[in-house]
Amino acid sequence: MSDLMIFAVLFGVLALLNLVRLIKGPTAADRMVAGDAADICICCAMVLFSLYSGRGIYLDIAIIGALLGIIDTMLVAKYMDKGRWLKYAAKDRH
Repeated sequence: MSDLMIFAVLFGVLALLNLVRLIKGPTAADRMVAGDAADICICCAMVLFSLYSGRGIYLDIAIIGALLGIIDTMLVAKYMDKGRWLKYAAKDRH
């Protein structure tokens, strides 16, 4: 039980550091990576809570959250990259 509490405190510290990067991130890509890392921290916290409570439903929720986080990251990355590809495609035509 004490190991579980140590991991929970470490995840809390990591989440706070990640929140600082999410707010102060110099670029949008840094903020996107920090948001993805926040999703991973939340999923890990759900796994820890599942171990603490002994209920498996939280593991299912953590897996679904991780899958949605991956999809979200891919969609945001595609949105952020769209303008750059259009700029290079316009150069190649002329």
